[in-house]
Amino acid sequence: MRRTATGLLAAMAALFLFAHALRPAHAGWDWVLAFAEAAMVGGLADWFAVTALFRRPLGLPIPHTAIIPENKDRIADTMAAFLQDNFLTAEVVARRMRGMNLASAGGAWLADPSLGRGERLRSGAGELLAQVLESLDPDKLGNQVRGGLVRQLERLEVAPLLGSALAGAIADRRHMAVVESFVRWAGFTLEANEPLVRELIHRRANAVLRWTGLDEKLANSVIDGLYKLFAEVIVEPDHPLRGKIEEGLATLAWNLAHDPETQAKVQQIKRELLANPALGEWWQGVWERLRTSLIARARDPEGALGASVRESLADLGRTLQSDPALQDQINRLARRTAVGLATRYGSQIVRLVSETVKRWDATTVTRRLEGAVGRDLQFIRINGTLVGGTFGLVIHAVEVWL
Repeated sequence: MRRTATGLLAAMAALFLFAHALRPAHAGWDWVLAFAEAAMVGGLADWFAVTALFRRPLGLPIPHTAIIPENKDRIADTMAAFLQDNFLTAEVVARRMRGMNLASAGGAWLADPSLGRGERLRSGAGELLAQVLESLDPDKLGNQVRGGLVRQLERLEVAPLLGSALAGAIADRRHMAVVESFVRWAGFTLEANEPLVRELIHRRANAVLRWTGLDEKLANSVIDGLYKLFAEVIVEPDHPLRGKIEEGLATLAWNLAHDPETQAKVQQIKRELLANPALGEWWQGVWERLRTSLIARARDPEGALGASVRESLADLGRTLQSDPALQDQINRLARRTAVGLATRYGSQIVRLVSETVKRWDATTVTRRLEGAVGRDLQFIRINGTLVGGTFGLVIHAVEVWL
């Protein structure tokens, strides 16, 4: 467009010279001469005006030229103030968002499988999670997590919690299944280690018992008695041993909840466990397996995690579309959030705009603004040339008429 406008100005200059040379031949050339002369004046004037916006015409230090480069900082401040006054005020943001149903639009975006946007969102979220987990130092992160858990456990009074839980289990009779399982375990353990128990009884028996063979009968009696005891405890709900076990558990629950000495012992055991290096090594292995598993699940589009997220997003989208009350709540929250952001950070946003423009050099500002509006400015030059020529004809007509 710059070449077109300049070419039109050059054409008017050539027409002026041609008409001036042929003027004596015919009176009609006076009209052509008047048109070309005024067109050149109009074209040159607008060329000067357009050029003066961005640079100095012909490089001459003419006052009030290169307006944009010379006033770059003031333009930046004006742009920032315009942005803040017309776009980032609470009233404007609230009025604009009042007519928007963001919840319904978001629901349609998530629920429509043909668009694939929910799938892209899920894939993007999974990849982001995987990259975050990979970018973090696994040892450092594991130690930080472990340190946080240790600090929380150190502040936690474990004994009263255990006492309350045990007392509640006893009150609801939930402990009986544990007692029966423990008795069964004892029976299975005795059965698996019966030769060892017999050998122990044989060694403890004196020489007379071993010489008479009564040690074997003693071992059989002890083992059979234990089997019978375990069976009776399991079968009989009112067995005395059950009562002793329940009494011991009740005493333990009370001591855990109220006895300072028992609580101190539990705290000491807890501190020793937390300080044990083996616990740290165990946790590091658990954390690394968990981290690796999460990365694999996040990147598996057909895995359980991906399918769960995909279905959850679709359900969320359908709910957002069908629940007006939920839409109203989300839209109100979004509106309040946007208004709050505009109120709280509007000045910082416009300051960022202003400082960014101020950091640009004059050449960058000129190039960007000229690239944005330069085509229309060249039309001003073309219009100036043609309008100038038209007014030249009018002036010449008035001159002839007078």
